[in-house]
Amino acid sequence: MHSSWGRGNINTLKRGDVIHYKAADTDPSYGHWVMVIGRSGTTVTLGEANRDGRCKISWGRTLNLATVTSYEIYSAPYEAAFDVADTQAVKAAFAGLPDVDILICNAGICHYGLMQSMEERDWDRIFAVNVKGIYNCVGAALPSFLKKHRGSIVTVSSMWGRVGASCEAAYSATKGAVIALTKALAKELGPSGIRVNCVAPGVVDTAMNAALDGETLASLREETPLGRLGTPREIAQAIVFLASPEASFITGQVLTCDGGFI
Repeated sequence: MHSSWGRGNINTLKRGDVIHYKAADTDPSYGHWVMVIGRSGTTVTLGEANRDGRCKISWGRTLNLATVTSYEIYSAPYEAAFDVADTQAVKAAFAGLPDVDILICNAGICHYGLMQSMEERDWDRIFAVNVKGIYNCVGAALPSFLKKHRGSIVTVSSMWGRVGASCEAAYSATKGAVIALTKALAKELGPSGIRVNCVAPGVVDTAMNAALDGETLASLREETPLGRLGTPREIAQAIVFLASPEASFITGQVLTCDGGFI
């Protein structure tokens, strides 16, 4: 639990930080952020759940919203750790929030290996965190959205959710489900003034990908037309844009940030 605001630098984002961005001509009331991130995540946008799926919710009030050209970082005044796959735990965490305008669902775990060697419990767990976790968090946030007849939800999938990845069948399946869920929710919630979009990152320099061996990372880097891995900040900018009023006529879309990989 944070009791005061603390400034930071965009290049030193840490788990639990809130991206606050500002400009002149926006509605100052539109400024409550909810980020569902992993306990071991490196930034607010690409935080991963740890191996047992423990996640964290952070809440912060922004002073104003605007373009992605100016950033300030504030520590969130409210935090709660929970298992994103635990429906009651999620409800309890959201019950401590005064209001929600933006929900960013990006808690996720992965599994690398041949499908025939994957244990059923691991298959169930990755779906529980990556897919049911979004169901739980959206369900918990919806009352606040519906009451105001507005809101923005951004989910985080993966380019593997679009094309699939060998030895990551379960992860690819969950991320494909995230894309389908995003598009369905956009149609369902649009009449209520709620936008739902998705960011699908490529290979990004995160703790999750750090577990890959050097040869695999080098190969993925070479397959990326831009010749490098993405950065958490670049994914952050995509998420911030889709969450912001600047994307007010965008819903049901998947923004792939993969350096041209697919």
